[in-house]
Amino acid sequence: RNYRQEYDSYHASPTQKKKRASRNAARKKMAKAGLVKKGDGKDVHHVGGNALNNKRLAVKPASANRSYARTKTAGKKNPRA
Repeated sequence: RNYRQEYDSYHASPTQKKKRASRNAARKKMAKAGLVKKGDGKDVHHVGGNALNNKRLAVKPASANRSYARTKTAGKKNPRA
């Protein structure tokens, strides 16, 4: 697996940079509110599923927030999740 190529083609793309920055800002916002802290095993969940929208956030265990039930074509079974 060529990690350099993967970074250059995906992780360094402008849209992924914006999404990553938005996820980091959401985590910082929740930490400032005292809802999460480093090492607590919690994730900040974007309720609408849009990483760029930090208006509706929730705290979930990492195990509940990392993946969703998928259809045969790899779409989410519940698009609202």
